[in-house]
Parts: sequence; C-alpha cells; structure tokens
Amino acid sequence: MSVQTTITPHNQQPYVSRTYPSQQEIDEVIQKAAVAQKAWAKVPLKERVEIGNKFVTEFEKMKEEIPLELSLQMGRPVSQGAGEVRGFLERSNYMLSIAESALADVPLTDTDKPGFRRYIKRVPLGVVFVIAPWNFPYLVSINSVLPAIIAGNAVLFKPSPQTPITAERFATALTRAGVPQDVIQVVHLTPELTNYVVKDKRVDFVSFTGSVSGGRSVAEAAAGASGFKGVGLELGGKDPAYVAPDAKLEYTVAELVDGAFFNSGQSCCAIERIYVHEKVYDQFVEKFVALTKTYKLGDPTLAETNLGPVVSLASAERIRKQVEDAVKQGAKALIPEDLFPIAKPGTTYVAPQVLVHVNHSMGVMKEETFGPVVGIQKVSSEDEAIKLMNDSPYGLTASVWTNAEENPESERLFEKFVDELETGTVFLNRCDYLDPALAWTGVKDSGRGVSLSKFGYDQLTRAKSVHMKIKTG
Repeated sequence: MSVQTTITPHNQQPYVSRTYPSQQEIDEVIQKAAVAQKAWAKVPLKERVEIGNKFVTEFEKMKEEIPLELSLQMGRPVSQGAGEVRGFLERSNYMLSIAESALADVPLTDTDKPGFRRYIKRVPLGVVFVIAPWNFPYLVSINSVLPAIIAGNAVLFKPSPQTPITAERFATALTRAGVPQDVIQVVHLTPELTNYVVKDKRVDFVSFTGSVSGGRSVAEAAAGASGFKGVGLELGGKDPAYVAPDAKLEYTVAELVDGAFFNSGQSCCAIERIYVHEKVYDQFVEKFVALTKTYKLGDPTLAETNLGPVVSLASAERIRKQVEDAVKQGAKALIPEDLFPIAKPGTTYVAPQVLVHVNHSMGVMKEETFGPVVGIQKVSSEDEAIKLMNDSPYGLTASVWTNAEENPESERLFEKFVDELETGTVFLNRCDYLDPALAWTGVKDSGRGVSLSKFGYDQLTRAKSVHMKIKTG
C-alpha cells in the first residue's frame, strides 16, 4: 500500500498522511456512488435544498479550526483563512438560493398548440468526479461539489494531496446534514488511479481545477474512455490589468498589490501583469513598490504575517528562476533582496517582486508564475493595452482601472475592453474576486465549461425534453 504525506510548506515537516486505495476498493466506491445516486435523484429537490441549508450550518460550526489547518496544509497566513470560509459560505448560500429556479422545468406554454404540452426538464448526470486544487481548496470545490449534489448527482471528491483535510471536512458537514454517505465520498488517489476513475464508464462527468498540463491529461483520459462524458476544466491564468490615465492611484495601487500578492500570488486569477498608461506610469510604479515593501513575509501561523511561503520547494525554485531569467533579458527588479532576508534559496519563502522594463519576449509576461511576482509595462494607448492583454495563451480574467465616478467617458472605455478582451470575466475597478451570481469561465488555455451562477447547474445536469400530444382523436 502506498501512502501520500502532506508536507507543511513553511517548516517542511510531515503534517498528515493518507493511504491510497487499491483498484478493487476504488471499483467498489464507484459502484456505491452509482447505486446511491439513483436513490438520491428521487429525493424531491426542495428536500435536497433543505439538506443543503443544514450543510451550511454544519460547516459554519467548523470555521474556527479551518484557518490554522489551511496554514499548515498549504501555507496561507492564518490571518487570511477566515476569508476563504466567508467566501465558501457566500457561494453555498447563493447556489442554494437559486437551485429551485435553476433546476425547475422549463414550460413552453407560449408556443404550445392546442392538444399538445411540451417542457424541458433538468436531470442529473449521474456520478460526478471532482478533482480539486490546493490553493483555494474550499472556495474552488464548492463551485462544483454542492451544486452537483443539489442537482441530484453523486460526487466522488478528490482533494489535492496538499490539502486532504479540506475535502474530509466538506464531506463530514454534508453527511451530518443528511446527505447519504455514498452520495459524497472522498477519495485520495495516485495519478494513475485518478486516470482510472476518469475513464470508468460509471463516471458521467469530470470537474477538474488545476494546471493546464493536468487538465490536458484529464481531457485525454476522458476522451479515451468508453462512451462520451463531459469534462469541465478550470485551468491557469496570466491575468492582466490596465491602468488608465484617470485612475485613482491610491485605490488602484492598493487593490492591484493585493490582487498580485494575496495567497502569495497562488491564484488562477491573481494579477500577474499590469499595463499602465504612460501618463501615470512613474507615479503608479513608485506607489506600487512602496506598498509592496510593507509586506510581512514569514511564518504563516503568526497573526502579523500577511505573506506566507509558496506551496513547495519546487514551486519556489521555479518562481525564482522565472525572475532571474527576466532580469537576464533586461528586466529590472525593484524590490531589494535584503528587504526580505527569510526568502533564501532552498526555502519555500519567496519575496514579493516587482519587475519593470519587461516585454512579451520574457516568460514572466507570458507564462503563469503562480507566485508573488508582477511585471509592469508602460503603454501609450488603450489599443496597445488591449493588444498586449490578449497576447497570452490564457483568458481567465482581466481588469480595467479608471475613474468611473467622475469621467463620463470611462464607461465607453470599459465597454471597448469588454468587447475586445479574450477573457471569461472583465472587471472594472476590482480584481481577483468571484461573484457567485456570475458565470465563472475561461477561454483559451484557461479551460472550458462553467461553474457558479445558474449556468453552473446547467453544466451538472442535462436537458431532457418532454413532448406530449394530449388529443389523439
């Protein structure tokens, strides 16, 4: 039997271990899910939603223990863990609040002919396999797990080996609320066993969040399976921001620094590149650097820390090399290394870094960093900004920063970006946020499919048309 061990990022000590199942045990798990799903789908939707509301109550009882657990599993400062819990509860409550309307039958009474009745049902897919990431393990998994269950599916829930406890807490709250145990099963799997589950014909849909390479492997495994199953992929990002000449710099700088460095930049929608109009470029960079220098990098279990380690030694080395390569190509690093002495090679501590004199020949402006590094490039027009923002294999989110309160032209400017940017979400004067009422989706290498909003339920169900001819005489 092989074992997975979670290593705490900041001290490199083993935290928890889980034993991988055998292939036979996984077969039994999948079969239990398939059988349980048939019964669960017959539970009235209203009752499933009531159980979902009880789940929220059960999960909230755990909220005091979660921040430290997150720090020890994936390194986020304990002072910031409560935010993930709040976001988790917000998304849960919203998806539960719209469930009955989103999953209701769609009547076609306006166009029905006499003697006919037609409508469209939303029916569950069956068994949904959710593969969750480590960087926001609760916030990301809620996007798929809860809607899938409320829609009448059974869920096999695979957490990252870095954050195994998160899925277990999630499942515990669900079963305490009344979800049958076989409807929500946590599975800790090797890559080989993960592919085995993806290919199983009893698994009807796979929801994956993670790297582009991981998503490609899942898509290929699903394509090679018997039958045709759906796959939802939430992958990487290289999210840009454009700062217009009329932007309120104090506000904009504070928001973009947080968008770049929160969770040590380990977010698919973190700000990784910023294009600033030449009229305000120097002021923006000066303020951005000054605020970055105030960050406290250190032990994430301490309350005063607001920037923790990255998730692993390998990740730290990859990020440092990307910065080093950019500097060799002509970029200028504005944050002195000695300002963050804890950030040494051979540790998971990576200092926040601001790079200027950057361009798109550098990996730091094209390849996902997933760390506390941002490149800032000067532009002379909105057209130049749009061209550069689209010059990326990714298309998750983008943000535009302008004075929407005082400049009547700002809405025209923003709509131009909305129309021309190749992204799933376009923000005005905010970034790095998921509104559960809006569809979360990406284009290009950022993935395919939708979560959250009413469209998230569409992904986890299928349409079933009912066509009735009443009068036959």
